[in-house]
Amino acid sequence: MDNYVKAALIASLEKFSSASGKDSVKLKEDLIEVFSKDLGFLEKVGEFDAAFDEHPAFDELREVFFDLLMINFFANDVKKLEEDYLDSEEWADIEEDTIDRGTELLNLLLYINECHDEKIKPELDDFLKEFLLVEEDEFQDEFHIYEDLITNQQLVESSVEDICSHAGMIELGEEMEELFVPFMVFFHQPKANEEVIKELETYSANKEFDIAVYSLIAAFND
Repeated sequence: MDNYVKAALIASLEKFSSASGKDSVKLKEDLIEVFSKDLGFLEKVGEFDAAFDEHPAFDELREVFFDLLMINFFANDVKKLEEDYLDSEEWADIEEDTIDRGTELLNLLLYINECHDEKIKPELDDFLKEFLLVEEDEFQDEFHIYEDLITNQQLVESSVEDICSHAGMIELGEEMEELFVPFMVFFHQPKANEEVIKELETYSANKEFDIAVYSLIAAFND
């Protein structure tokens, strides 16, 4: 299991537990076991879903954790397969089978991996323009998906309170509706600290989810 993924999974579940009062120890153990197994990707997905099915109190985290499962596959499992596996028909079929799974968090985690490689600090403008290429004509799908982030970039320089209150005043697109606050708060403060967590607890309209996802991203970045 990839170390960044493991740190993100543990931080996210622990912070979710603290905010919600729900015990995540067994789910954490089950997921670490699944992520660490030497199985094909779809087999892992089956065991991953079974773990969440056994812990319905955490179901709102299922799809963002699916993104972590995918990142773990790219960072760890694929090394055990043929060099061009991600270009194979088998992987194309897997992508088709899982096309409705996961969230836009996957792109942010891929971007953070790139930042690790290039030893640079994640920044919203760089994520949008250099990684997602939202200003390029051929990437207008990405522009529409991330338009809420593009048009509200100035919030990164404000505060957690402003980000949370702004999210409640604008009509967010489907893809970013749940992720707007944790994405923005991450680019506002890429290193997790207790003050940010407390502010999310105070000001977020969806505090348990926002704290869990922000903690996941920040731990993955650390």
